[in-house]
Amino acid sequence: MSTVVLPGAADLPTAWRPRSNPWWIAIAVMLGTFMEVMDTSIANVALPHIAGSMSITTHQATWVLTSYLISNAIVLTAADWFSRTFGRKRFLLSSIGVFVGASLAAGLAPNIGFLLFALVIQGLGGGALQPTAQAILLESFPARKRGQAMAFYVLGVICAPVIGPTLGGWLTDAYSWRWMFYINIPVGAVAFLMVDALVEDPPHIRDAIKTRIDVLGFALLAIWIAALQIMLDKGQDAGWFGAVWIRWLAGLAAVGFLAFVAWELTTATPLINLRILKNRNFASCTAVMILVAMILYSTTALLPMFLQTLMGYPALQSGLAVSPRGLGSVVGVLIAGRWMSRVDERFFMAASLVALAWSSYLLGSINLNIGMFSVTWPIIINGFAVSMLFIPLTTVSVSTLRQDQIGNATSIYNLVRNLGGAIGISVTTALLSQISQARQSLLVRHATALNPAWRRSVQRLQTVLGPHGPAATTRREAFAILYHQISQQANTMAFIDDFRLLALLALACLPLVLMLRPPRHHHLAL
Repeated sequence: MSTVVLPGAADLPTAWRPRSNPWWIAIAVMLGTFMEVMDTSIANVALPHIAGSMSITTHQATWVLTSYLISNAIVLTAADWFSRTFGRKRFLLSSIGVFVGASLAAGLAPNIGFLLFALVIQGLGGGALQPTAQAILLESFPARKRGQAMAFYVLGVICAPVIGPTLGGWLTDAYSWRWMFYINIPVGAVAFLMVDALVEDPPHIRDAIKTRIDVLGFALLAIWIAALQIMLDKGQDAGWFGAVWIRWLAGLAAVGFLAFVAWELTTATPLINLRILKNRNFASCTAVMILVAMILYSTTALLPMFLQTLMGYPALQSGLAVSPRGLGSVVGVLIAGRWMSRVDERFFMAASLVALAWSSYLLGSINLNIGMFSVTWPIIINGFAVSMLFIPLTTVSVSTLRQDQIGNATSIYNLVRNLGGAIGISVTTALLSQISQARQSLLVRHATALNPAWRRSVQRLQTVLGPHGPAATTRREAFAILYHQISQQANTMAFIDDFRLLALLALACLPLVLMLRPPRHHHLAL
């Protein structure tokens, strides 16, 4: 992979360099990050198995996902403060230890309450792994090689959710869902030993002035994120704003968010420095990240759902169906690493967004008679486009920031990615249900004796079913078969509409890319 030269890199002050080889450091910190990112998707295919073994409903089992996401998101924004206060290396080691210990506890959980508690603790440990690893990578590599570092980071972050469902399905089928948590133990042990041996704190972390944690800011952050996540996760089942408690949660999330922003902008020692969003490149890239995360996570959730519920794929096979995304990701990373220094980053990102929109549009052409290639090809394009986009997006987002601002920036950046993903999944699955109901209502209008096509369909089915029972019984069976077909068609239309909506969302990111500062004008800000 060739060297990527960041615009304006020559103007950056001489930076600290670690004693160890940066690539060994990259492997050390990415082991933990890969493990944590994979865990965000590995449990999706096992929820029915967890529900069965815990004697709960599948609906209740979704708290396995939300409990982790809530605690994970809260710690994301506080990662920079913990790094400055306790040292980045010490904090990273502690996070890996907590994550591995909580994974063991989750695997041994005797009931759902204990499992949820273990996953909350796991989320607290895992939340810091991504921003801390990203900050260490950006600081360990010289400015001209940050593109390569981000290519390595993006490769791990994008491929992990692809491997997660497939690995989770195999472990669940071959052994037990508990092994999805046990597998973190050896990986975490290796990551802990490598980080302890190779990573060191830069001077601005070692010499950072110790400050007290922003207790009020942390509390407000926890309140509005928890309220928002619960509302998004349970809103569809409760009828959204038709339920009083959903309206209360929405109000609490809105008030908590506004209070959090106001406090962080006025306090002398904020939990996260929101003023960094005055930087045009960082603000624009953050906005793009929210929308792209909505597309990425929604696609990853919708496609396995379509394959399992409508195409009849088992969990393992549906996980394998999305695995070609990794092939596209690898190709995208290689191309981005080689060509990003030779092409205007804005053009690079715009082309990637168009390719991402195209892949979503292709997925919006699915039907119940498609072959595997009809799914594989769009998924490869999707992985290619996302990796091609993430590398310049992540690099440009910090290209005009000082080195001591990078840790705070990566905390915000990873937070909005998680929130964007959660919002995307909640919105698209809610739309899936609502669109399906609306489509079904339209199709049922044609299921009348006045419609010749309907009468012929009923008669044909009665002829086939005739030898198996009386006319009244075969007629009811014919109606049941036709209703099932109508339901399938309505659900398919809903998936199509969702994927096409994601295509439009990708195109909506293009104006934000045009707002980025041209490379030749890059300079240190704030």
